[in-house]
Amino acid sequence: MPGTPSLPDVLARPFAAVLLDMDGTLVDSTPSVVRSWLRWCEEYGVDPARLAGQHGVTARNLIAGLLPAEQGEEAFRRIERLEVEDVEGTTLLPGAHDLLVALRDAGVPTAIVTSSSGPLAEARLGATALPHPEVVVTADDVVRGKPFPDPWLLGAERLGVAPADCLVVEDAVAGLRAARDAGCGGLVAVTTTTDRADLAEVADLVVSSVADLRVDLSGGQARLTGAAGTSPGGPPTA
Repeated sequence: MPGTPSLPDVLARPFAAVLLDMDGTLVDSTPSVVRSWLRWCEEYGVDPARLAGQHGVTARNLIAGLLPAEQGEEAFRRIERLEVEDVEGTTLLPGAHDLLVALRDAGVPTAIVTSSSGPLAEARLGATALPHPEVVVTADDVVRGKPFPDPWLLGAERLGVAPADCLVVEDAVAGLRAARDAGCGGLVAVTTTTDRADLAEVADLVVSSVADLRVDLSGGQARLTGAAGTSPGGPPTA
């Protein structure tokens, strides 16, 4: 892609901070999401097919495209309540726990940047016992959530790092585009929820999970040294 760093460039440089999406990247909340949104759709008379292609978009932004504005707040509070009360089946994805622990122990500034609300993020972090990084940016912290760049910009700001010096790990095209628009320096995509070909249109590197990343953590920085995955348009690297 024009203007996108090549894989060798991403592998060659250190990053001062790491920004991580949560759902689909660190935790698998699919069972809860499906149950909650199907129930929500039934209650509000929305065809569930209209939810297709919206992964990575905040609930508020999604609802804004589905219901009249006057129903927005009440409808958002309803889906938030449904999801917070139902975290059954929410599990850690491969490599998530080890990566968060390694980043913490190495002193690399780290943030989770999620489209979930604050209560929902805490419910899922608690359900999985995922190590809590120093910064968690949720949809409640910004006026415009993903697919806008604001959450990534806030994550970098709270860590005191320029977006260009941040490595982003994300599973949704909407989130990746938001990170690119924020000027983040490196974009890694995981294929948990989205086709590899779609992710490769936006990301610098595409892998199956964070467990596939090979990262050197020294001097308080993160440097990708390789991955058991693919780069956009390239063959498997391991």
